[in-house]
Amino acid sequence: MRGSIFVSSLVVLMAAASVTGASAQTDRPVLTPLQAALVCGPVTDAQPPADNALRVRGAQDPRPRGLYSQRDLLVIDGGTGAGVLLGQEYFIRRGIRFGMPYTATPKAASTVAWIRIVAVNESTAIAVVQHVCDAILRDDYLEPFVMPETPAGVDRTAPPGELDFTMLSRVVGGTENRSNGAAGDLMMMDRGSDQGVAPGARFAVYRDVKVGGMPLASIGEAVVVTTGKAASVVRLTQIRDAVQIGDYLVPRR
Repeated sequence: MRGSIFVSSLVVLMAAASVTGASAQTDRPVLTPLQAALVCGPVTDAQPPADNALRVRGAQDPRPRGLYSQRDLLVIDGGTGAGVLLGQEYFIRRGIRFGMPYTATPKAASTVAWIRIVAVNESTAIAVVQHVCDAILRDDYLEPFVMPETPAGVDRTAPPGELDFTMLSRVVGGTENRSNGAAGDLMMMDRGSDQGVAPGARFAVYRDVKVGGMPLASIGEAVVVTTGKAASVVRLTQIRDAVQIGDYLVPRR
């Protein structure tokens, strides 16, 4: 059974990992600070894991644990028989159930780590952690790793372009369902590539102060750093107040 982990397999894999793990750490890509933030940031177009998704089953440790970190060699419940190959990289992800019963299907996900396979047999693999965002738990699932790309000029804070109030978007959350963000933070907006949003697009942030006769209040600026089909991730730049879920994003043309 795929979920079973045999001691004999682990002994062989431990020896291999001790050799290949060191070399894997030396040639890994170096993330820029923004790329590291994107790896750990909100996940666009998150889908529930497939029934046969690879999962973390433990770590090479004589003590049974359910919580793992950067220094652990992780045991993955699939090997070459499941298409796992030496050197492959994966995100480790977890469904977000904040405010939901555990039996409910998560509608969002967070990335907790990025790993590389350093030893593999037919039914089991060992991975080293390349970058960690949060504590890794038993049964967290894997998805193929894609190096995040950042649009040119994303660090530029000057807000060019005229505002177009006919195409308003909304802030819908942040990493781990955070409800607000400050300058430099990543937040999710409710429009993506299907609505014409592209990386590098600039938006002004406005808020309805809910006072009769008062116009929308200017809160700050944001730039799109990555897009999904129906949602995008923006980086907050010139912020005058904490950005909140429900704030408006006004495109600059």
